Amino acid sequence: MLAALAVAALVFTHITVRGDLGELLPHANDPAARLVDAELRTGTAASLLLLGIEGAPAGTLAGISNRLSDRLSHDPGLLFVQNGRRLVDPEAARTLFAARYLLASQGAEAFSVIALHADFLRLRDGLASSASPLVQQYGMPDPTGALPALLGSWTGGGRAILRDGVWFAPGAAPRALLLARLIASGTDLPSQARTLGRLRSDFHAIAGRTSARLLVTGAPVFAEAAEAAVRRDVRLLSIVSALLVAAWLSWRFRSPWVLAAIATSVAIGLSSAALAVQLAFGFVHGITLGFGMTMLGITIDYPVLLVGHRKQGEPAPATIRRIARPFTLSVLTASLGLSGMAGSRFPGVAQLGLFAAIGILASAAATRWLLPGLIERAGLAPSYAGDPGRLDNIERWRRWRLWGVVPPLLAVLGVALAGGPRLDHDLAGLAPVPRSLLALDASLRAQLGGPDIGQLGLVRAATADAVLQAQEAIAPALDALVARRAITGAEDAARLLPSAALQRARQRALPDDATLRAAIARAADGLGFTSHAFDAFAADVAQARTRPPLTAGELPGSLLRTRLDALLFQRDGAWFGPVIPAGIADPVAVAAVFVRPGLVFIDVRRTTQAVVRGYTRQAWPFVAGGASLAVLVLLLGQRDPSRSLRVLAAIASTLLVTLAALVLSGTRLTLIHLVSLQFVAGIGLDYALFFARPQLDAEERARTLRTLLTCNVMALLTFSLLCLCRTPLLREIGGTVCIGVVLAMGFGFLFAGERPAYAARSLKTDGSA
Repeated sequence: MLAALAVAALVFTHITVRGDLGELLPHANDPAARLVDAELRTGTAASLLLLGIEGAPAGTLAGISNRLSDRLSHDPGLLFVQNGRRLVDPEAARTLFAARYLLASQGAEAFSVIALHADFLRLRDGLASSASPLVQQYGMPDPTGALPALLGSWTGGGRAILRDGVWFAPGAAPRALLLARLIASGTDLPSQARTLGRLRSDFHAIAGRTSARLLVTGAPVFAEAAEAAVRRDVRLLSIVSALLVAAWLSWRFRSPWVLAAIATSVAIGLSSAALAVQLAFGFVHGITLGFGMTMLGITIDYPVLLVGHRKQGEPAPATIRRIARPFTLSVLTASLGLSGMAGSRFPGVAQLGLFAAIGILASAAATRWLLPGLIERAGLAPSYAGDPGRLDNIERWRRWRLWGVVPPLLAVLGVALAGGPRLDHDLAGLAPVPRSLLALDASLRAQLGGPDIGQLGLVRAATADAVLQAQEAIAPALDALVARRAITGAEDAARLLPSAALQRARQRALPDDATLRAAIARAADGLGFTSHAFDAFAADVAQARTRPPLTAGELPGSLLRTRLDALLFQRDGAWFGPVIPAGIADPVAVAAVFVRPGLVFIDVRRTTQAVVRGYTRQAWPFVAGGASLAVLVLLLGQRDPSRSLRVLAAIASTLLVTLAALVLSGTRLTLIHLVSLQFVAGIGLDYALFFARPQLDAEERARTLRTLLTCNVMALLTFSLLCLCRTPLLREIGGTVCIGVVLAMGFGFLFAGERPAYAARSLKTDGSA
């Protein structure tokens, strides 16, 4: 046992365990969908943080926001942090200011005498107010207000307001808002977690004893929460289930050595399975580990079956001979049934299939060839094998086995009346992210102006400028949709950074120097301005007429650059630009805008469901192939068609009634339920094969019944814990298997077992049993 545990410890300290649910989900095959998938995993959206500070007076929150922003601006793990105080950094402001007349959509009419006169009147009023310094610095060189209009589009459409110089959410309860972006991508979860840890520590150091509390959401926080939930669940399963099973077996066998025998077999199975998955995939997912360890609960049955069937003082080889056939068939059919999952192209299913198949074979091999001599020397055997005198009363129930077909028939009828199984290909609900965190994210995203990417258009072109031109071409159609209230707005890169062609067109629309100066003179006449008050304005317009168009590469790294990077990026030698409509009321009309070359409309949720649906269809042949091989091995190994039919009837009844219980309870079936039902079939085979084997006398039958009951309780103790997990995926598995193992025990006893008289006759014709 110590040697096996040492090897397992060595393996588990050297494998790579990951907790991101995205690692288990399939990747899209369609190029556009694959691009969106990659952006959600590794792009800007995967590294953006939305922060809120609440629980204290507004003045206190503003002070904390400023100090936290200053501290985080020096954090090596953050690309930027913004709280509204310095919305545009000086370098970005200079860049936009110099190109403002090429970027802002003001038109030639903004430089007419009438328009300039109205602008100059506003400036004169501003100079007479307390805002005079700002008007002199920014208003006089830019009387048309090109820069404020430009900044309005660049800073987003959030509902945040400025209070005490920083962002606050609207509403009675004050909530300060901040936005930050991590340097680490969505695939580098450890680095993201370290930065999040420093961020929280900095906040607590700054907030001190105030009542302020920090709210943090975003994809990195979701990944952190999911990984924490998975790790918690794995610890719960490994520790609590081990204690419960150990207590149960100690009471049943009255010897601590049986725990050593089980630990040896299970440790060898787990370490072999984890090592195989690590070598095949390069990592082991936490859910694979948690569910795989639970699936290998079937391997706990193997040493229990060996010890439970051994008579006091009996040589271990004799026990092996008595249970060899059902034991071998059970192992082969279970491993073959689950091995079909390993061939699936669905990463999560493939990992689980390989983990389970290798673990079962390794644990069974240890039980078959390593444990017999050890349990003989330790003298392991049940202190009480069961009461043969009570067995007749129990086995008498088999006289009613024909009535046992009623539940499966009712199950089929019930499923049919319910309209058949309802399939769900949306695995997002299986992510262990609390709903409260998702609700908080939606709230902060709306307040800060972050897009909710559910449906979007995608423009693909050879160059960044070609993407911008394509987006400008569909802008009128999108504006028409806004007018029809089919959408409330749209966000794309071209609304922030016009194409080079459009910038040159705006250059050509600018008035020449003489025309502009004449218009300035007439507009300012009688308003009291000096003759040189607008020289800087005229000089900037003259410079704008000759400057080259602004490109994305000229923007410095800041909030503005981050905003553009999410809307214009290069992947695999091509450029892409998402167009994100808001408030979609007519998806069909929106999709129609993108029916042209180089454009595509993507419903992210439906696309993900289609990917899962496709991989599920691909998984079915592998699952069916594994099940067919298992049935073939069963038929060949039993050498008795009647006995094989009873075993198959027990398994089919178990699966049908379990499926009906799920359907009639309103459960929408996913690929996870398919995996769970396969495991139920493996456990059911164990029970049915041992009930069906020819047995010499009532004592042996009582020993089998007691041993299988021991295994059944172990399975329930283990899988009932899954129902307490935070991870929805594990909870679904736990509920399905708990129903299945109870039914497997009942149907295995009822259908697979024979009456004592028939068992005696069978032994005369099957001496090898």
